Amino acid sequence: MKIHIKTPQEIEKMRVAGRLASEVLDYITPFVKPGVTTEELDQLCHDYMVNEQNTIPAPLNYAPKGHKPYPKSICTSVNKQVCHGIPGKKRLKDGDIVNIDVTVISNGYHGDTSRMFFAGKPSIQAKRLCELTFEAMWRGIDEIKPGGYLGDIGHTIQKLAENAGFSIVREFCGHGIGVQFHEDPQVLHYGKRGTGVKLEPGMIFTVEPMINAGKAAIRHLPDGWTVTTKDNSLSAQWEHTILVTEHGHEVLTLSAGAPAKPVYRF
Repeated sequence: MKIHIKTPQEIEKMRVAGRLASEVLDYITPFVKPGVTTEELDQLCHDYMVNEQNTIPAPLNYAPKGHKPYPKSICTSVNKQVCHGIPGKKRLKDGDIVNIDVTVISNGYHGDTSRMFFAGKPSIQAKRLCELTFEAMWRGIDEIKPGGYLGDIGHTIQKLAENAGFSIVREFCGHGIGVQFHEDPQVLHYGKRGTGVKLEPGMIFTVEPMINAGKAAIRHLPDGWTVTTKDNSLSAQWEHTILVTEHGHEVLTLSAGAPAKPVYRF
C-alpha cells in the first residue's frame, strides 16, 4: 500500500475539485422529483459539469480492470440499489429514495461526493435510513485526526448502524483520491478501534457508508455495474471527501447547498 501525502498545492486543487463536485449536487437538487427519469438527471448534470464548470465527469467511460466502461456521467442508485446504478429511462415515483454520486475532474484532480434525495414523500423507514446513514457518515468523519486510525472510522459507523437494526455493506468502501479516482488507502465502514492505517496530515480519502435496511448481502446485476440488496431492502449512502489536517480534518466536498452537519439523534 502506497498512500500519497498531498502537498499544499495539491490540497488546494482538491479543495476546488471537491467544492465543484458538491455544487453539481446543489444544481441538480430541484430537479429530483416524481416523474423525472434518472437519465434526464444524468444529462442535466453532464451538461452542467461540461458547459458551466468546465470539469470532466469522471465516471463516464471509467473502466477499471474487469469492468466494461461505465456509460453515464453520474451514478443514480434508487431504493434497493446500493451503488453504481446506471441512469436510465425509468421515472422516479413518489416515495422513492435515490443516491446521486458525482465525481468531477478539475485541473487533473478528482472531487467525489454523494447525497441521498427524496422524490416526493418517503416512507418512515426510508427517511430514518437516510437520516441515520447521514449521521453515521458524519460520526465517522468526527474520528478523523492525526494519530487516529482508519479502524476508528469504521468502528463508529458500524456501531451506529447495527445498534439501529441496520447493516453495513462490506464489499465497498471509501478510498484515497487525488490525481487518481481510486487510490490507497481503502476506508472500511466497519472495524475495530486502533486498527488499520494510522492517519497523517495530508492524507485525502472518502468516507461513504452504504447501509441497508435489511441484511448486508448484495447482488450484482447483469449490466456489470449496478449493485442491489439481495433481500430487496432499501439502501442508503452519503459521501464526503476528507483531508487530514495538522489538528483534525477538513471536509473538502462542501458548498453553499450542501446539507449541514446534523444534530446527532441516533
